[in-house]
Amino acid sequence: MHNATSAPTLSYYDYIIVGGGTAGCPLAATLSQNATVLLLERGGSPYGDPNITSMARFGAALSDLSPTSPSQRFISEDGVINARARVLGGGSCLNAGFYTRAATDYVRQAGWEGGLVNESYQWVEKLVAFEPPLGQWQSAVRDGLMEAGVVPFNGFTYDHIYGTKIGGTIFDQQGNRHTAADLLEYANPSGLTVLLHASVHKILFETKGKTRPMAHGVVFRDETGARRRAYLKAGSKNEIIISAGALGSPQLLMLSGIGPAAHLESHNITVVLDQPLVGQGMSDNPMNAVFVPSPLPVEVSLIQVVGITHFGSYIEAASGENFAAGGSYSARDYGMFSPKIGQLSTVPPKQRTSEAIAKVVEYMSNLEEAALRGGFILEKIMGPISTGHLELRTVNPNDNPSVTFNYFKDPQDLQRCVQGIQTIEKIIESKPFSKFRYNNMSVPLLLNMTANAPVNLLPKHYNPSLPLEEFCRDTVMTIWHYHGGCQVGRVVDLDYKVLGVDALRVIDGSTFNYSPGTNPQATVMMLGRYMGVKILGERLAK
Repeated sequence: MHNATSAPTLSYYDYIIVGGGTAGCPLAATLSQNATVLLLERGGSPYGDPNITSMARFGAALSDLSPTSPSQRFISEDGVINARARVLGGGSCLNAGFYTRAATDYVRQAGWEGGLVNESYQWVEKLVAFEPPLGQWQSAVRDGLMEAGVVPFNGFTYDHIYGTKIGGTIFDQQGNRHTAADLLEYANPSGLTVLLHASVHKILFETKGKTRPMAHGVVFRDETGARRRAYLKAGSKNEIIISAGALGSPQLLMLSGIGPAAHLESHNITVVLDQPLVGQGMSDNPMNAVFVPSPLPVEVSLIQVVGITHFGSYIEAASGENFAAGGSYSARDYGMFSPKIGQLSTVPPKQRTSEAIAKVVEYMSNLEEAALRGGFILEKIMGPISTGHLELRTVNPNDNPSVTFNYFKDPQDLQRCVQGIQTIEKIIESKPFSKFRYNNMSVPLLLNMTANAPVNLLPKHYNPSLPLEEFCRDTVMTIWHYHGGCQVGRVVDLDYKVLGVDALRVIDGSTFNYSPGTNPQATVMMLGRYMGVKILGERLAK
């Protein structure tokens, strides 16, 4: 790994990969076995940063709003606060760690080869996936799910099967995170150059004497703003691959002249290819959660148990003191549901201003320890069916594009949320969960607390008649599983080649029509490896 400031102003490679994230790292490691690869990452290294590596400090990176943070906050036009990665290893450096594969149906519908998919998952798992140690609170959620009818119990498995299971995690037994960046250990060091703090501004295309535009280089800048270029070596098999994520990949295509012509022209971008579907089909799986205060201390846990229902909702849970004064970590941080990381359910999306966040953070920091003891049971819906779009705000690749997800626009998405919340109610009321809840706190009261002040034990506007549809809309948050913008069949073909141009692919979650499995990271890492193997196969074929 080198800082981009040390890179030559001009260089040549067989493959140039834009984005050293969850897909880009396994892809680069694989291609480096038989070719020269340049991996360009706009962020820094995840190593040696306890905010990334330590499970106890989950959320610290997401609440860091500095320009050098590994996380870049964005707010969708829907008003939901969200985050994108800016670090080698991508979202796997920021997430709650849950590791689980896509359903076999998903693999079949994607047109992937089952055998190579399994080999690719195993290649990933050998380095970054672990079985989590299950504490009492997670065990109570597991048993509550079964009492609520989410059966059978499938034990510990990476597989996506109906019922309740314990999934994998990228946190090891010591609570250390293992990210997609670790997959670079598989790389051939003489075939791979990794540049950090390298922000790609555009893809360069050759058009002279070509029937269609051909990608042949990239322009990137280092952290001082100095401009550098990297080009593909001569050779028909050499390619540029964009793996910049669901926001970064459609954004970079547009900045490079591939997108809706009128929109590009309004930003004075020269149109290389009028492609109105770039930036379309943006989706984010809505997540809604209920906070359950506990009379007993509970372990610190991120996602470990999941209920996979037949009606299209996934039930997961997270608990413990990283909502309060996270163990050895003195600042009050509230883990996965902290207003500091933008997870604010107390006001409807459009009202989630920085002032509103500051008010809740201050309120929570003055609370008694006991008020923060407990955990969240959440549901996220599969799919989703509702979609939106992305467009440029500026021509600076470091600025966030504007994105709209249209949460719950489709009534089936809303119905799945309602059924998910009803299942959470059954878990809270189940016998196995009874010791982790106060007897005097009814489920409507808990829902109302979540909707009004997640930790205020005496809510001011108690309204048990609030329909669950309203609860879903008003308390919607992200679980960071957004995808789309460069979808298969619309922007790329089944081999992830960008339609209408040559020597350019997109390989990452921007190509998904639906989010894979209950949590996508395993499949995004698998896809990087899988496509690396396929591309090398084509390269070496006689």
